[in-house]
Amino acid sequence: MSHRKLKLGYFVLEGLNSFATTLYFYYFYFFMQQAFGFDNRANLCLAAVNGAVYAVFSLWCGKFAERYGYFKALKAGFSIMMVALFSASFMHSALGQAALMLVAVIGMCFTWPTLEALVSADESPAGIQQMVGIYNIVWAGTAAVAYFCGGAILENFGMSCIFYVPLAILFGQLALTLWLEKRARREPAAVAAAAPSPDPLDAEFSRQSTAVARTFLRMAWLANPFAYIAINTLLAMMPGVAGSLGLSTAAAGFFCSIWCFARLGAFVILWRWNGWHFNFGWLLSAYLGLVGSFAVIMVVPRLWSLLLAEVLLGGAVGLIYYSSLYYSMHGSEAKGEHGGIHEAAIGLGNFVGPALGAVSLWAFPHVANIGAMAVSGLLLTGLGGLVVLWRRRTHP
Repeated sequence: MSHRKLKLGYFVLEGLNSFATTLYFYYFYFFMQQAFGFDNRANLCLAAVNGAVYAVFSLWCGKFAERYGYFKALKAGFSIMMVALFSASFMHSALGQAALMLVAVIGMCFTWPTLEALVSADESPAGIQQMVGIYNIVWAGTAAVAYFCGGAILENFGMSCIFYVPLAILFGQLALTLWLEKRARREPAAVAAAAPSPDPLDAEFSRQSTAVARTFLRMAWLANPFAYIAINTLLAMMPGVAGSLGLSTAAAGFFCSIWCFARLGAFVILWRWNGWHFNFGWLLSAYLGLVGSFAVIMVVPRLWSLLLAEVLLGGAVGLIYYSSLYYSMHGSEAKGEHGGIHEAAIGLGNFVGPALGAVSLWAFPHVANIGAMAVSGLLLTGLGGLVVLWRRRTHP
């Protein structure tokens, strides 16, 4: 099997993984609200613990994949998630569901750094641009579809689908992984990429000084967790936002997934256009859009403002995420380990935002929009960090 055909299989794994994990983790908060009466504060606590576990285990799982092999890491991850979801389908306590959700998070930690490494391995800088672009489009597209139709699936076929649909997909992923592993072992020469032809994008990296390239990597690693501070806070509070707007679970899926499609559109544009590479203005504009759109979604209780802010949010997080993964994969031989760092940064953001929101709601329960104000203030500190890193870019 050729190098490109193997990568096609990896993209299929990635798309299936994105659909399954989005359906389960994004709607888990709706499930906990309906099954156990969880409010915004309780769901924020869940989201914070989720992020903390993801941050810690992503680092370890990235190193595991690099040391013991990508296929072994994938098989471990899919198997752990299958066991967790199968057990959760029989669990009738809130504490048990929360514990099994964390087990599923650990399983997921084996998958994303590994998939990122598989699609980026043996590529030139131009090839990485191509592979990372396709990778982002695949996971963002399937995630958008899962979020968009997930509410309707659960509303029409029951909340148990949050376990059974991802479980069926994971079974297929495990089977496909075993098949791809056999093909890669039979033709090990096929795993290596063909010698890359000269490409203008390769020269782009050679023109960048080490200090500038390192600065953009650091800025992307700083901005991405802040983007996920906003995203995971929104996801945890989306049942409350939907309730304030009078939206059903299905309608929440339709209207609250707009930012996912906007992110997908941003990925397509960034894949085909290279002008954002090593451009501080674009990264700064995206971060400002992140702060503004988050505040509008959380504070302005209007459907039209929600939809407009989601479009801005999707574009902003699209550029920020793309930057983090792109600069992480460029120039790194230990791609599984760097992928783990990229995912751990996401987990850090997933922890900090919801944790701050939960604490602020606990400390000031009678202050309107206190959670949104606290997280918005935190996002502004990230803006200061970006500016400081950029001003110090000439220093190693």
